[in-house]
Amino acid sequence: MRIFSVILLLLFFGVSNAQTFEVGVLAGGLNNIGDVGRTDFIMPSGFAYGGIFKWNKSKRYAWRASVMHGKFVADDLKSGLASRQKRELIMENTVTEFSGGLEVNFTEYNLHRLGPAFTPYLYTGITYFRYDYNYFEVGFLQDLDQRDGAFAIPMTVGLKYRLNHFFILGAEIGARYTFTDNLDASNPEKSNVAVQINPKFGNIFSDDWYVFSGFTLTYTFGRKPCRDCFE
Repeated sequence: MRIFSVILLLLFFGVSNAQTFEVGVLAGGLNNIGDVGRTDFIMPSGFAYGGIFKWNKSKRYAWRASVMHGKFVADDLKSGLASRQKRELIMENTVTEFSGGLEVNFTEYNLHRLGPAFTPYLYTGITYFRYDYNYFEVGFLQDLDQRDGAFAIPMTVGLKYRLNHFFILGAEIGARYTFTDNLDASNPEKSNVAVQINPKFGNIFSDDWYVFSGFTLTYTFGRKPCRDCFE
């Protein structure tokens, strides 16, 4: 969290030729896609919130950084698969992520002119997240009281609309393809756990996903070049 704050301050004070910045909040739901619980792509089972920063370099793209914290619950009884319903596993996990990358607008998105501004957008980059490292034993989740970290690739699609000269409302759905198969506690890879009880199950050749679906609200500020004001 401190590292992320320092990065935001450096961006704010260190860029003298900035066009338009955005800073704000995000909030919504979180769900997983793995070997436990539902298989639905979008089915929030917990709440997530965080902060977001954007540096609009042009009308077509913006550099973006965000931090988010949230929780999801995976319950086999809510799955549409009979095999999972019979298994009756249930688990929860808490995720804290740091993400940075590029947001690309489908249409020209000019924040320097008066009037409405609306566009769909795509976002991708690199995400690092921390999560609870657990495993199952005889059908019950075992809390190791440990956290682990992994990288993920965010794939986000969204819409954003300028409410007035200062505030922008957005809605987005973002899937994170993670480089771990133990987000749902189905495939612990640490040898001290795996050797003792061998708790792996499910598809060990497919890593887990988690999905954020929610809203962003940002405040715009920064130097606005006059040559762009009325284009």
